[in-house]
Amino acid sequence: MYYLGYDLGSSSIKVALVESTTGKSVGVVTYPEQEMEMIATHQGWAEQHPDLWWDYLCKATSRLLRESNVSAESIQGIGISYQMHGLVVVDAKGVPLRPSIIWCDSRAVGIGNQAYQDLGEDFCAAHFLNAPGNFTASKLKWVAEHEPELFAKIYKFMLPGDYVAYKLSGQFQTTISGLSEGIFWDFKNESLADSLIKYYGIDSKLVPDIVPTIGFQSKLSEAGAKAVGLAEGTPIFYRAGDQPNNALSLNVLNPGEVAATGGTSGVVYAVTDQLSVKECSKVNNFAHVNYTPKNNHIGKLLCINGSGILYRWMKDNLDVYSYHQMNQLAESVSVGSEGLSILPFGNGAERMLGNVNIGAHIIGLHLNTHHKSHLCRAALEGIAFSFVYGMELMQNDGVNLSMIKAGDDNLFRSQIFSETIATLMGVEIKIFHTTGAIGAARACSLVNGDMTSFSALIEENDYKMTYLPKDNTEAFKSAYTLWKKRLEQKLKEE
Repeated sequence: MYYLGYDLGSSSIKVALVESTTGKSVGVVTYPEQEMEMIATHQGWAEQHPDLWWDYLCKATSRLLRESNVSAESIQGIGISYQMHGLVVVDAKGVPLRPSIIWCDSRAVGIGNQAYQDLGEDFCAAHFLNAPGNFTASKLKWVAEHEPELFAKIYKFMLPGDYVAYKLSGQFQTTISGLSEGIFWDFKNESLADSLIKYYGIDSKLVPDIVPTIGFQSKLSEAGAKAVGLAEGTPIFYRAGDQPNNALSLNVLNPGEVAATGGTSGVVYAVTDQLSVKECSKVNNFAHVNYTPKNNHIGKLLCINGSGILYRWMKDNLDVYSYHQMNQLAESVSVGSEGLSILPFGNGAERMLGNVNIGAHIIGLHLNTHHKSHLCRAALEGIAFSFVYGMELMQNDGVNLSMIKAGDDNLFRSQIFSETIATLMGVEIKIFHTTGAIGAARACSLVNGDMTSFSALIEENDYKMTYLPKDNTEAFKSAYTLWKKRLEQKLKEE
């Protein structure tokens, strides 16, 4: 018997099958092979049509079942992971009224900033653990202001994962974890964020029914099952945003544990049991997958726009042919790159820097000393230092960091990158081979509440290696101190 997991991204849909007893991956399919289309009719806008997701999800499911030679009747449960912060609005028949305004769309920034000012920083921190920002609630307010006739037709708003679950089940539902990522949840009152909803002029009737993040949510309807090629009545046991789900996939469930990703952008997701926040304008706080009002497991999310994109830029513009070669060149240079520092923040405004766009900078370059090996090392160190800088913010925000876990498909494959972070933070970094779709599938096993067995499955199936802190901490600290000094100087110039 098997569990099936979906991972709805903005680039593709991934679907995975795992054995329900062992947690072993049976197969993973990505569809389409090329990146999904993104609609951008104005600068800063980003939209996708929800029915495109559904079409690709159906095709990916059919392909996976066929290639794995698994029958629809052997699927015991479904888990869903999805791109966070998107907005889907539908009429009473469940038909989308417009394309989804997805996570990277920035049109509602001003609306969220005004709400933060009007409601008050202390109020927002105490009730939402966040500034309203450019999240789903602010996007819905944008629709109300700019598309009033369409807004009047809305029956329910949903997050991307809620819409996929609706297409499967015919039920309009969401979760507390999902509501928190849209800033629709009041942590202090343990209820809908009525204050923000009323401020935005949104009728609470537009909120779908709330179901557990982990637990029985709904069953596949006849129409949903037929469209996707599964059995009617198959239960949906789980749904969560991609970053909380990535943390779950890496077995990051308890306070002090951190999930990190070093892709085009970087993400640090730390679990804490503290509701007090100091950095809510720089670090986001959402209900983790195992959050309940009596179990305050909060996921603190730090996003660094300028991360792997810098290393990719280096590869494209230096006389090198691969990341492996760059890593080898970097290893020939000592810690600190002989005084060369690179600030990687060249991919837009950085929330952790107060939404300032300082750009990327190469500082301390000496033409008679430095060459491309130094540039490669300084780039890896600069990105690693940005992670450390962000983690220090999170520690100031109540995170007691004890362990970092990461996948093996990003910058954490680099020994220099990982050991720099491990040494400066004084913690081990454990590397796992997994995907969000596999994690979503495995999450179905948590319906019985057995966290111990779930954690053991990940350790047994996915663990690859551990990076340990280095002994020569002073060299790392000195290089980081210089980098941080140069960053703060650039911030003063803005």
